[in-house]
Amino acid sequence: MRHLRSFHIFHVAASSSSYSEAANKLNITHGAVSKQIKVLEHYLSQPLFYKQGRHVVLTRAGELLKTYTEQAFQTLENGVSKLHQQKHQCLEVSCEPTLTMRWLMPRLSGFNEDCDADIRLSTAGGPVTLGATGLSIAIRRDDFEQLHNYPKFSLVEEWVGPVVSPDYWQQVRGNAGAIKLLHTQTRPKAWEHWLSKPSPLSLTQNPQQTFAHFYFCIQAAVDGLGAALGPYPLIMDDLKRGNLIAPFGFIPSGHDYVLLRQDKMPTELEQTFSSWLQEHMAQCVPTPAEIRGSDGTCSP
Repeated sequence: MRHLRSFHIFHVAASSSSYSEAANKLNITHGAVSKQIKVLEHYLSQPLFYKQGRHVVLTRAGELLKTYTEQAFQTLENGVSKLHQQKHQCLEVSCEPTLTMRWLMPRLSGFNEDCDADIRLSTAGGPVTLGATGLSIAIRRDDFEQLHNYPKFSLVEEWVGPVVSPDYWQQVRGNAGAIKLLHTQTRPKAWEHWLSKPSPLSLTQNPQQTFAHFYFCIQAAVDGLGAALGPYPLIMDDLKRGNLIAPFGFIPSGHDYVLLRQDKMPTELEQTFSSWLQEHMAQCVPTPAEIRGSDGTCSP
């Protein structure tokens, strides 16, 4: 492409307040910046900047060109990042915090050993920007509006149900009014949604306690402090170990866990990890017996 250097200098200058600031970023002279901008303006036959005091301001044509240079150079940066990842067999993955701690991390060592790969995790929920941050994949609960049109793959339908420790259940069994409802600030409507479904229980007057993070809420249930509304993937290991029981069973929450990927043409490692994740998360659904519940006879 002609004048690629000029386009790059324009790209830097367009996000700066002066040619001098752009020159410092590029480690070249003020005159070199000005010369390359003039080359580009001559090539395009229209001005890209005008002076406003000591600063330079984009013209309408400059604003339009800036949107395209941002896309072009961001795409180039993403490509370089992909090449580095392929060379070093590493993958940057963002995942919901509680899903990371309670489901993904306990299983990840097996994937790393089989594939000789380095999966680097960061924890976050909600909207995500891939590529620019180095992230290639995000694992999310689909309860937010996406900012970008990334390819999305469903991993598993989410089922939820009240979970308690066996010892706590022995204390409150037969007395539904004594069950303390454990809430989390990250899902404030969870109990309200569950209680809106057909149920023999009325728990609206029950004692309640709220935690800042979902992970603390589930751990509080394990420690016998009350009943948490647990999504199945997050509590399935504790159910198997006997740390928690689900006496009232599970219902669909209306949400799925999904995988967001930056590109429609993934690298080999991205595809391998995506397939592994889809295979293992597809198993995270309650059995028919778990859906029914172990004991739904708790009376008011």
